[in-house]
Amino acid sequence: MKRLQRLFSGRWMQKTYTLSVLNQQNSLSNNCSTEDVKKESNLNCHLFVGATVLAYLSYKLFYEEYVAYLKEIKTLVKPGALKENLPNYTLKQVAEHREREKRIWVTYKDGVYDITEFVDAHPGGDQILLAAGASVEPFWKLYGQHHADFVYEILESLRIGNLVDDQKPSSTTSDFSDPFIKEPIRHAALIPASEKPFNAELPPTLLVANFITPNELFYVRNHLPVPEVDPKKYELEVDVEGTNKSIKLTVESLKKLPKHTITATIMCAGNRRSEMTEVKPVKGLSWGVGALGNAEWSGVLLRDVLISMGIDENSNFQHVQFEGLDTDPTKKPYGASIPFWKAIDRKGDVLLAYEMNNEVIPRDHGFPVRVIVPGVVGARNVKWLKRIIVSNNESDSHWQQNDYKGFSPGIDWDNVDFSKSPAIQELPVTSAICVPSPNQTVTVRDGHITAYGYAWSGGGKKIIRVDVTIDKGDTWHVADIIQQDSAEPPQHWGWSLWTVQVPVSKNAKEVEIWVKAVDSSYNTQPESFKNIWNLRGVLSNAYHKVPIKLQWD
Repeated sequence: MKRLQRLFSGRWMQKTYTLSVLNQQNSLSNNCSTEDVKKESNLNCHLFVGATVLAYLSYKLFYEEYVAYLKEIKTLVKPGALKENLPNYTLKQVAEHREREKRIWVTYKDGVYDITEFVDAHPGGDQILLAAGASVEPFWKLYGQHHADFVYEILESLRIGNLVDDQKPSSTTSDFSDPFIKEPIRHAALIPASEKPFNAELPPTLLVANFITPNELFYVRNHLPVPEVDPKKYELEVDVEGTNKSIKLTVESLKKLPKHTITATIMCAGNRRSEMTEVKPVKGLSWGVGALGNAEWSGVLLRDVLISMGIDENSNFQHVQFEGLDTDPTKKPYGASIPFWKAIDRKGDVLLAYEMNNEVIPRDHGFPVRVIVPGVVGARNVKWLKRIIVSNNESDSHWQQNDYKGFSPGIDWDNVDFSKSPAIQELPVTSAICVPSPNQTVTVRDGHITAYGYAWSGGGKKIIRVDVTIDKGDTWHVADIIQQDSAEPPQHWGWSLWTVQVPVSKNAKEVEIWVKAVDSSYNTQPESFKNIWNLRGVLSNAYHKVPIKLQWD
């Protein structure tokens, strides 16, 4: 380890870098061949040649020693596999090492690594610090170039220990009066909006790094403590109200039914609420633009289950209710409902999902079974699903009757009547700028600036256009949609990622970027939050606006 620290101490790297810069800034031919200045620059030439040779030798020595070191530590052990004779660390212990003062640790599979000295040499700069105190795996899913032998060799050279499971608290140390004591460990890159219950979003720059959001980086929206579920004992009950039709399904019995996969975005109704709060305070979590994610969900179509019970499109029902295993202090479960037509429609794609991105659904996202209602607000995508009820009545849960509803800007808490508004189902079209960040200094290159972001619309509608302006709408530029699911409306459930290059007026020092999206029904976004303000801060889909500062290349 000491040998590695010397290699990455920065002194070797700094000397090589300094001399390389000197090499770039001076041309041997220019300095040493011009007759008029040959005499007075002769000494400088010799010094320069010496510096160049020293730079080369320094680099060569560093490279050869580092390669030799890698060869020494290279073994048949797979990267991230358990290694004997190394200390064990828990996720909580790793999480304490996020800064240089305490050393910077990361994990990969079953390995723990001290990357403190490597940070300055990382080709991606300080982006590696996003994984500090946590796993690098979700980032490697975003940036596939990490899956290479030489990267694994570098990683294993930084190995300090093994990762052990600390998900289950010790019965001797747990405070069982705290219902949140057995919560899962979350990735350090997530930005918490609340701790208990845990709710968090991803930084915008990471949000659009990949079309499919890695499980560990998917936004988390919990209303109650995360339940512990034994998959061997798990049963999903499906009842048809007013009849004797009832079945119970285990995870294994679900897996024996035809498997269906969709790509779908799930978004919280309060996404971008913080922007609406700037008009007037609202009640709710202060979400930025990251309370959504896009994933591949696999499971059984709810329609197939209902048809197997003799329920079809001609059945006389109005709603399908869902109940989760998460409960409040009175043992009342989280509940929601959707219209019956959505559940039974052959194009509705409502899933009883047991996989997320080809993996078992994580605890935070509904293990072992979650109902995925694509195109519909996240609040109806009930996690830890324990019961389905086919009914003529809407769910009576608080979150269906007294929350997640939209109101006029003229309605406030002193005159609101939740019974007067329907529960939110399909969400309106929205978009956001994820790169650059607000107030960031952006370099103008060839007279242009570049922006990236996402756009999405509920109800299975496809994004057909994204418009961007930097002069408050005087001129608009159509963005390029760079990633989009191939499914067509009304079954287009995923988001679209876009980019645009916008020309900038010469010598401009700052601009404000605006974006709006248009979906396949030609719905577009309102310009301001003032006219769509509502007391719960939901449906926040006005133009997204990001002010930036400019510097010229």
